[in-house]
Amino acid sequence: MPALSLCLWVKFHHESRLTCCTDGESDLDRTNLGNARLQGLTEENLGGDPTGTLYDWVNSAFFFSYIIFQVPATITSKLFPPSYWIACAAIGWGICSTLMATTFNFGSLIAARVFLGIFEAGFGPAIPLYFSFFYTRTEMGLRMAYWFGFAAVAGAFGGLIAFGVQQVGYGPYIVGVGGEWDWKVLFLIEGIPALLLGVLTFFALPDRPENTRYLNAREREIAMERMNRGTSADIGAVINKEHIMIALLDWRIYTGGMIYFGVNCALASISAFLPTIIATFGYTNALAQLLTVPPYAVAAIVLCMTSYTSDRMQNRGLAVACACAVGTIGYLLLLTVPNNVHVRYFAVFCITSGTYTAIGLIIAWFAHNLGSETKKATGIPMFMAIGQCGSILGSHIYPSTDGPKYISGFAISCGLEAFATVCALVLWVSYIYDNAKRDREYGRPEPGANVDTSKLADKVNTIRL
Repeated sequence: MPALSLCLWVKFHHESRLTCCTDGESDLDRTNLGNARLQGLTEENLGGDPTGTLYDWVNSAFFFSYIIFQVPATITSKLFPPSYWIACAAIGWGICSTLMATTFNFGSLIAARVFLGIFEAGFGPAIPLYFSFFYTRTEMGLRMAYWFGFAAVAGAFGGLIAFGVQQVGYGPYIVGVGGEWDWKVLFLIEGIPALLLGVLTFFALPDRPENTRYLNAREREIAMERMNRGTSADIGAVINKEHIMIALLDWRIYTGGMIYFGVNCALASISAFLPTIIATFGYTNALAQLLTVPPYAVAAIVLCMTSYTSDRMQNRGLAVACACAVGTIGYLLLLTVPNNVHVRYFAVFCITSGTYTAIGLIIAWFAHNLGSETKKATGIPMFMAIGQCGSILGSHIYPSTDGPKYISGFAISCGLEAFATVCALVLWVSYIYDNAKRDREYGRPEPGANVDTSKLADKVNTIRL
């Protein structure tokens, strides 16, 4: 027990904390475009962009490369030590985000966002795979909540940083031209820390349990036993081609992708347009930046509480469905209560809390329901790539010409959140049915027993999903 406790302590204080901070920085660098929009980015680089079309394409450019590179990048990540892979990804997107401050027109913004998507594609799906090396099914929900909760925290800090930049006015101290440099300073302040975190990750992030220098022989033995509990196959720098095909033919991964599509449309909308949407409530641009902070902070708390409950109850599906339903209610309020600012601001809390919670939980759901490492390395980025197509849609449903009510954008997001709710219930029921069928035909498996998934991945009859 002391060795196990120490093992858990080492894991949490080295890998969890570092990956959480890195994810927060990743989300900050991905979403700061929405804050920069209110600081003069579109006026300087996009000629004012009266329709909002150019801004929409700049925002969605990230997702095109992110979608294309997710699956090959995550499968390839199995061949490298996690510390090397994650560090290179962080340094890469840190450089891209920092260089956003040097952009000067539509083309340069597009190029920076495309390369930002390439490097972040090597990070996002690789982290759930990495966590599955250390955490069991009963621990995964809360650990994913810590990790993805930092994305919500990053949204809160992004608003605070943007507000601070606008209030301080760095422009005169840099070039003597006033606030038009606010957005450039914002990219510098939020991009440089990613470079530093990347360097720190290279030296400090534990690799796999079997070879990390942070564990002694006994602790490594315990960590390996935990890692293999419930699944054992293709451990390490090995890729099972058969399991790639099994993943490509698994209908549940595509259903998960549909859930992720619905909530990611909302997430992309939140990331890129929340400051703009809150500004339509009648607030100044600076105050709108500040008012984005509470919804993100509450979302992080709700995500952690719901994930802890789902770990204790071992029920992800119902929790995902409820979270999507909360997001649906938020959009319904925005559609049906057009004039009450307080109700509309409350609706923003529902949307952020429901969306972030659903995303964190569905990633945890699939991280331990795919059997082998290769199927995880294929299936996790597969459903995430499908879902990121929703991010492209979410980047184009709030044109400036639809403001300030944005009826069509809210209606599309509401419908997709409701669709995600239904898909989550279907997936949840299918797992219940499948588990009950396996229990009837093969009996209940022994708790904690190692399962050989080398041939059938999660289809082996002794695994429960």
